[in-house]
Amino acid sequence: MVIVAGVDFGTLSVRVTIVDTDRGRLGSGVAEFPLHRKREDPDVATQSHADHMRALAEAMQRAVASSNVPGKQIAALAIDTTGSSVIPVGERLEPLGDYYLWCDHRAWREAALITETALREKLEVMEWCGGVYSSEWGFSKLLHWLRHNPEKRERFVTAFEHCDMAAAVLCGITDSAEAPRSVCAMGHKWMWNEALGGLPPENFLVAVDPLLKGVRAKLGGRYATSDRIAGGLAPEWAAKLGLRAGIPIPVGAFDAHWDAVGAGARTGDVVNVVGTSTCIIAMSDDTRLIPGVCGVVPGSVHPKKTGVEAGLSATGDIFEAIARRAGSTAAALSAGLEAYKAGQTGLLRMTWDNGDRTVLVNPELGGITLGWNLTHAPQDELFAAIEGTAFHTRVILERMEKHGVPIERVINGGGIPQKNHVLNQIYANVLNKPVLIPKVDVTSLGSAIFASMAAGAHRSIEEAQRALCPEHRVVEPNRESVRVYEELYGLYRELYFGFGKPDSPAISAGRVLPSLRRIAAAARGNG
Repeated sequence: MVIVAGVDFGTLSVRVTIVDTDRGRLGSGVAEFPLHRKREDPDVATQSHADHMRALAEAMQRAVASSNVPGKQIAALAIDTTGSSVIPVGERLEPLGDYYLWCDHRAWREAALITETALREKLEVMEWCGGVYSSEWGFSKLLHWLRHNPEKRERFVTAFEHCDMAAAVLCGITDSAEAPRSVCAMGHKWMWNEALGGLPPENFLVAVDPLLKGVRAKLGGRYATSDRIAGGLAPEWAAKLGLRAGIPIPVGAFDAHWDAVGAGARTGDVVNVVGTSTCIIAMSDDTRLIPGVCGVVPGSVHPKKTGVEAGLSATGDIFEAIARRAGSTAAALSAGLEAYKAGQTGLLRMTWDNGDRTVLVNPELGGITLGWNLTHAPQDELFAAIEGTAFHTRVILERMEKHGVPIERVINGGGIPQKNHVLNQIYANVLNKPVLIPKVDVTSLGSAIFASMAAGAHRSIEEAQRALCPEHRVVEPNRESVRVYEELYGLYRELYFGFGKPDSPAISAGRVLPSLRRIAAAARGNG
């Protein structure tokens, strides 16, 4: 029996789970931290390092208390975070500002410039991140910071992903050259590719903007997969967390990648980690390029397999925005949606409210809802938005399958599928595949699995998964709903590429609204 702690930093809170490597989950604790946005600039999304670390201490104390296990018995600690959440630091890892959170899109101009320069320079690594660089990723955010903080440039030493910053701080590392660098984070968001020599070359970065001169050298450190140890817990943080100093902390990773591990993912599975956004995670035994998919990185999920990441830039955020405009909550507005039939609203919703992460990789898109009439209510829009996220997910899965990623099982992970049966049923119907849902919430279980390996309790991910991962419940597709969604998906897919690509050929959109009316009437029994 070994006791470990798994830490998961989400968008609005951190969860710590205490796990017995033989008996499973013993207890957990959650603490929130603020997300800073600006009404006058919807692209802004920042968070404070101090808020993160305060919340971690609170969540750890609550988790230890709920588990009835003394903190000194915890043998290892592992951390996953959102990404790409980027913080510039000075000497001794002093933060020079807040994190650019993963959903901060201020760097869209910088991302477009990186893409333009990479295509002109024929930068090979761009083929491995979908062919388009995103405003959600590391170099674009760092360049935005350098451009808008001239008074801090002389103090700039390096920049970290949240998972690496948290691990370095907890290990008491103050020299950036000794800090861990997650292959997951740097491979998916910073164009790091071991086979191509690591980070993009200096001459390319300078061609993007001279402000990036020297940055490549400053992004040094110990690049590693998460089966490697970042360091031991420093005495200062051991005291704050109530744990034993020196316990091992493995190199961190992104929350969605470890959530997939916690959901029991294996080769042949795709995991939709559905929360404020959706990350779609798969693993492959070989490494293949996938156009429009934002990352194909060996070792990013499973240290010995190639990780594939795609996703939607907003999911739960869209549901909450619809409810907020209606003066309600997504949970309250969801009551009664189980009575809705496929297509009955007559609405078709393109869920681009926070841009498109995959496969168009375009942050400049906005949400579109077609088919409004005078009787539609917020609940109708919410149902159509759930359908829209399922349609978008199908676009992504079809792209992955077309380029050699096997999809034998679909697993809905993350927080929303635990609470929203309607979403799971719609996904099964739209994808025309059974959808598996872990029987209990697996948030931070992936972290606990990597902590168990760091503590020596398990020799492999597969062994830890067999011991710790819950069983799945299965949602089967409904034959009649599948038939309706096949027609709706055809409309959605045509509009997705027609509206979403500036160079798309003309489409015949005149049939869309009549088709939506006909489908809705048939669903309501009026056809």
